Amino acid sequence: MLQRIEKLLLELAVLAVLALGLLISASVVLRVFFNSGIPDTIVMVRELMVAAILLPLAAATSARAHIVVEFLTNQFPARVQGWFVVFGTGFGVLALAPLIYAGWNETVHSLQSGAFYFGQLNLPKWPGHLIFLIGISFCWLRLLLLVIADLKQLRAGLPVADTQATAPSHDTASRGEH
Repeated sequence: MLQRIEKLLLELAVLAVLALGLLISASVVLRVFFNSGIPDTIVMVRELMVAAILLPLAAATSARAHIVVEFLTNQFPARVQGWFVVFGTGFGVLALAPLIYAGWNETVHSLQSGAFYFGQLNLPKWPGHLIFLIGISFCWLRLLLLVIADLKQLRAGLPVADTQATAPSHDTASRGEH
């Protein structure tokens, strides 16, 4: 079920990127050729960027596709690398918790107060806050599930999935020796 939700969030992020491209292109064309524009373009672009960046976070986390720097940790055995992965993922769980709390507070506040962006369209603030909260919450949930799964792997004496491909290899083929 979580994978379906992650896929949906990823597809929504793709739609946000496409909408960004169309919105910016239309705005530029209108400005160049008709000396006009789309009202509140900056606000809409800002809100669509939130969706484009945060909605796919859970899917990226599930695929372990975040940027990592491994030049030092690759020198350790696979089991130690696994503990580094668990530490990093656990740190992510702790780091996102205050963001979820703040996102919840901002979403509730913007819904209760009816806050909006001042402009020609008076767009409400709550959709962007809600998108932020959804994106961060599903990323946090995926991180938590990864920590639990990785700890089970390590306790069973198995390597963490993230470290299997990065463990130092000692065969001669990988070093180019024949």
